[in-house]
Amino acid sequence: MLVAERHRKIVEVVNEKLSVRVTELSKAFKVTEETIRRDLEKLEKENLLRRSHGGAVSIQDEQSEVSYTEREITNSLEKKSIAIEAVKLIKPGEQIALDASTTAWYMAKEMPDVPLTVITNSIKVAVELSKKEQVKVISTGGMLLPKSLSYVGPLAERSLNMYHVNKAFISCKGVHIEGGLSDSNEWQALLKRQMMLISDQTILMADSTKFGVRTFAHITEIGQVSYVLTDSNLDEAYSRALEEKGVKIQTVGVSP
Repeated sequence: MLVAERHRKIVEVVNEKLSVRVTELSKAFKVTEETIRRDLEKLEKENLLRRSHGGAVSIQDEQSEVSYTEREITNSLEKKSIAIEAVKLIKPGEQIALDASTTAWYMAKEMPDVPLTVITNSIKVAVELSKKEQVKVISTGGMLLPKSLSYVGPLAERSLNMYHVNKAFISCKGVHIEGGLSDSNEWQALLKRQMMLISDQTILMADSTKFGVRTFAHITEIGQVSYVLTDSNLDEAYSRALEEKGVKIQTVGVSP
């Protein structure tokens, strides 16, 4: 395969899967990981994709929301494993906030039926939690974003102002040591920031492909996060950088 053809196919794969690892591309194209890294560096300079730690992410329609169906199949094993560990951080009787991320939905599916109050802007999270008799669910209301089935906007933000929670569990599109947390959608970024403001602790749930990435809308600085849950593919250098900023981090193994 010619180099130009490999580059074109790499971009196609990244746009189709939204994020992909160097190891996957190396196996798919039967070249070394070092060759793939050079390919990704060149393609990033041409503004055809964005490199992330351990791989690459799509920049196609970067400012628009990705549909729920697409997000459910992107790094799903990592997200499920992170969600399982996140549920272990919840104590009966607590008040928590869950954003509209796929990982939060996996959390809702894994959550035991114990006394809890959950505030969320996600329709899918609210529906999943409605199956649990002891969990009190509060929906923010607001402007509906059809792709993510979530509420955002001034009404949603004002409704959050009425409450205080013990923990906020959020995800995002990009985690950057200098650039902080970011999301592709400005409305979502504002709501996640508000969830953080009303909580005692913020737990960030982000798979390793999100690290080293900066996207359209800034949420907050990385130091505002209390705890990071990610998968075991995260480079040790990032773990050290987070700990230097006073952020606790836990990496979880990925179960098939």
